[in-house]
Amino acid sequence: MSRGRRRLKTLVGAASVLYAPGDPDSVQGMRRAASLARKAEAEKITGLFTADLLQADPAGLAGATGSQEPIVALAALSQATSAIGLVATVSTTYHHPYNLARLIGTLDHVSGGRAAWNAVTSSVGEENFGNAALPDPEQRYARASEFVEVVNALFDANDPAATRRTPTGGISIDPLKLGAIDYRGAYFQVQGPLNVPPSPQRRPVLFQAGQSASGVALGARYAEVVYTSQPTLDDARAFVADLHRQATAFGRGDRLPFVMNSFHSVIGESDADVARRLHEKHERIDDEQGRLKLADMLGGGVDLRGLPLDQPLPEALLPTIDSVHRRRGRVAIFVSYARQRLTLRELIIRAQETGHWFAAGTPEQLADAIETRYRAGLVDVLSLHGLGQPDQEDLLLNGLLPELRRRDLLDSDYVGGDFRANLELPAWQREFAPV
Repeated sequence: MSRGRRRLKTLVGAASVLYAPGDPDSVQGMRRAASLARKAEAEKITGLFTADLLQADPAGLAGATGSQEPIVALAALSQATSAIGLVATVSTTYHHPYNLARLIGTLDHVSGGRAAWNAVTSSVGEENFGNAALPDPEQRYARASEFVEVVNALFDANDPAATRRTPTGGISIDPLKLGAIDYRGAYFQVQGPLNVPPSPQRRPVLFQAGQSASGVALGARYAEVVYTSQPTLDDARAFVADLHRQATAFGRGDRLPFVMNSFHSVIGESDADVARRLHEKHERIDDEQGRLKLADMLGGGVDLRGLPLDQPLPEALLPTIDSVHRRRGRVAIFVSYARQRLTLRELIIRAQETGHWFAAGTPEQLADAIETRYRAGLVDVLSLHGLGQPDQEDLLLNGLLPELRRRDLLDSDYVGGDFRANLELPAWQREFAPV
């Protein structure tokens, strides 16, 4: 699997399937989401991605994240598409691995082998799950490690020959070919077997999001694709070197795990158009809401009210990374920005992109930035923005994507029969002894 053969893979966010009062009918949201999913598939986008937060967000800091359950939404979109991958974000802190294996295994069946799950440890939501406080990062990642081990063991233990199609068209399952795992850990005790038989991919693809030290270690050991925020080229170089060093120590090969970045962008037709769009974007920022969002990027314990917009933050306000229990990687990014003496206004602008890679430019300029990271081996999967946004969709579909294909950076068609193959990940295989 060489860099010369494997092109960059792409994801876009799955649109909301929700109904809103005043819609002409109750499925308008689903129709729009399905239409955008089909449009992404027609453009040969590799997968649809869903984020998730397990709480309502009264301050509006996370936008619509968490407004729909990802697995149910993707199961619906699987029936409107036939080739595009389906990535559901899942909390290892607030799910149980047996239930998750059943859900993702079933999604792989109903989609014909297109399911993936993005394992996160959650930074919010403890109030909805009976916990007085969010567990500290070390506990969350220790639980996540067991969670992944249980899910993988459940998928692996079932013999592919457990299921056969009957003459009447139904399914017959041989329970003797569904294997127990007898897992006993600090967080989970799971006997098995998984009562969903092997799905088309055997193991649905495992993404993992987290860039703190514990998160990087988890991804290096288990993930097939690691989703990370690396706003600069130097940040990306350091992160990828560390990730692959740890993965090599775990005995990983084939350049695994792949690295995924979310590419936030403003696309314009010319330099002047880019400048205009960028100015309008900044003008739409509400400064007071921006203070709240920046405080959230700094871990949530910082009061930015009343501070002058055009001066840097006082050093005394900046948290130490180890004192923060939520999204330490993100906090590290914004503490670094603040220590570069950016003004509060500049930090608020950067907080709109939540620490992700951001660029503004023409399709050719953005393609230059993407190609630089790709050729350096720093990104394998790219999440693109703009689909469904009237002011950006045309420039994405008819500007940036064709330019990337002109440079031979993207596939012109799906290259395999399931999501794993389309990502060009190794096929999952396990030998079974005869029963």
